[in-house]
Amino acid sequence: MNSTRWARPESLLEVYSWIFMRVSGLALVVFALGHLAIMHLLNNVDIINYDFVAQRFITPFWRTYDFILLWLALVHGLNGVRIMIDDYLIGRGWRTLALSVLAVVGIVFLCLGSMVIVTFQPAAGV
Repeated sequence: MNSTRWARPESLLEVYSWIFMRVSGLALVVFALGHLAIMHLLNNVDIINYDFVAQRFITPFWRTYDFILLWLALVHGLNGVRIMIDDYLIGRGWRTLALSVLAVVGIVFLCLGSMVIVTFQPAAGV
C-alpha cells in the first residue's frame, strides 16, 4: 500500500483554477466545434463577410454565443499562461512583471472584444 499523500494547494485559487480549466475546456470544445461547423461546414467561405456577421448579430443568441466563446477562450488561455509563468519563471520580480503584463493584456483584450460584440450596430444598408 502506498502511503504517499497529495500535496495541498497553497490557496483555493489553484483549486478553482484547476476546476475552471477542466470545465471551460469541455465547454470550449462544444462552443468551438459549433462555431467551426456553422462558419466553415454549413456556410461557404465565399458568403462569410460583413453582411453575414451583421445578420447573425441581429439576434441576441449569436451575440451571446460569441460573447461566451470569447470569454471562455481568453480566460482559459490566460489562465494557462499564468500557470506556465508560475511554473517556469523562477525570479519573483520577473514573475510579478510577467503576471502584471499578462493581466493588463488580458483585461485590454477582454474589454475590446466585449465592446465590439455588445456595441456592434450593423450599417444602414444591412
